Amino acid sequence: MALSPESMPEKPFDFRAPPPSPIASGRRSCVTNEDVLSEFLEHSLRVPDLVLPDKVFPRQNFIENPPKIDFQLLSSMESDSLSKILDSIARIGCFQLVNYGIEGECIRSALAAAAGIFQLPPEKRRAVTRSPPEKLYGFEEDHGEKEEEGEGKVSEEFVWCRGAGLKLEMEAIWPVGYSNFSEKMESLLCDIEKVAEKILMAIRQNLPPKTDYENDMKQGQGGIGSGCYLYKHSRNMSAEKCSGSLRYDVIRMLIRGFDYSHALCLHVCDGSSEFHVYSKKGWVSFCPDKDAMVITVGDQTQALSGGQFKHVIGRPIYKGEEEDCISMAFLYSPPSTTNTTKVDPQKGKNTISLSQQAIAAIVLTLVYHILVFVYNKF
Repeated sequence: MALSPESMPEKPFDFRAPPPSPIASGRRSCVTNEDVLSEFLEHSLRVPDLVLPDKVFPRQNFIENPPKIDFQLLSSMESDSLSKILDSIARIGCFQLVNYGIEGECIRSALAAAAGIFQLPPEKRRAVTRSPPEKLYGFEEDHGEKEEEGEGKVSEEFVWCRGAGLKLEMEAIWPVGYSNFSEKMESLLCDIEKVAEKILMAIRQNLPPKTDYENDMKQGQGGIGSGCYLYKHSRNMSAEKCSGSLRYDVIRMLIRGFDYSHALCLHVCDGSSEFHVYSKKGWVSFCPDKDAMVITVGDQTQALSGGQFKHVIGRPIYKGEEEDCISMAFLYSPPSTTNTTKVDPQKGKNTISLSQQAIAAIVLTLVYHILVFVYNKF
């Protein structure tokens, strides 16, 4: 007997498993891709070996002492002797000066007063710390140099100038001492400026006419004119620390130099063991003569000579001293002779420049249009 569709049993559920995933083949592909990617990264991101040249740091060259010039004979010096001086500042940027007419007591008293500057405690110094280019005077910023037991810093630096800002700040932290120090520095600077002025005049007179850039010489930055860098050289420094400090000074001088533009720098450094001269082309040193002042060429004199004379940075070095030593570097800039307003000597009246005339014309035109507008409206 045939069964009807209604009486037939329901079809059982189909529990067939899904087809297997290609795991084995996929893993092999993944490993292969990773190997290819790793090989690509290894070759493309490989850092080349950096081989520095042997002479990374400038080599110090000892030279014979530069020629000496007798300041009292500067005006009447023979051309052969003066030519040696000019040749020296063209080659190494400096020469030595003797018999310059400044009393030794004046220099010694200024040096003694300057010693008090470096005896101020660190908390007071921080109030008068230099921060170029905003503030170019005061103490050098502390770069975290650690002092070993029994040893101080190899050298410390202070920049003095005639500015009223420095006077106010220093009198606030050293009221009595600074007045005495500043008075002695002012007296010494007046004598230094007379010496520098005569030297610069002699240099100008012996320049070819075609290199006369006198009108382009600029006064020092910040309008200070002349100023002085004072250095305290510590005693009994270890050879290792002196060498490290010397390298730091070389790099600092080559990169930064002086913060002030100047024509000449007159170094008062009697008793120094060596004198180092830094420039972009090299580093030379010599043993200065006793009682000699070392004169180095500034950027303004290099411009005055049309690049004939070399702008350098000088620094005295003291070795094996039993006491702290003070040295001074006076930066001299000639007084500015250019004025923004020219004076007519015949009429005694100020001459109006073209730019001033143009501004006046624009202002008058605007005033005219405003008056016409107001007239038409009312």
